[in-house]
Amino acid sequence: MLWRTFKGEPLKLPIKKAVEDAIVRETSLGYKLKVCIGTDSQVKGLETEFATVIVFLREKQGGFMFICNDRTTTSYSIKERMLVEVARSIEIAYELCDLFNRYDIEMEVHVDINTSPHFKSNEALREAMGYILGMGFAFKAKPEAFASSCCANKIVN
Repeated sequence: MLWRTFKGEPLKLPIKKAVEDAIVRETSLGYKLKVCIGTDSQVKGLETEFATVIVFLREKQGGFMFICNDRTTTSYSIKERMLVEVARSIEIAYELCDLFNRYDIEMEVHVDINTSPHFKSNEALREAMGYILGMGFAFKAKPEAFASSCCANKIVN
């Protein structure tokens, strides 16, 4: 997976090392951090593009993010696509969770799934919530899930 900054600069280090370096840098500058991980997708013709983001929030001081895009020609139902988004977020959260524990960084997994049953994405809410909470991660859905519904959404649209 190729990760980059919001400015488009490729990360030269593996993602785990880049995240650890960011945590060390930001905390040494006195910032209290929170990390939110989310994925969004967009179907474009025969392709589905996914964007996963790792959003670092500096308490009352803005933030920054790392981004990874991927495309596939696999066709998904809306529920399947929502669960693939969740799986991508869980995969990176699991890879990084020991860092967040070591540095005492609060982390949430955000999903682009609407909590209102009037939306098609809601079909995946129960499974997504069970998956994320079962892994021991904090969970946010729309409208609180800004990492997936705002940050990642901007990358795929």
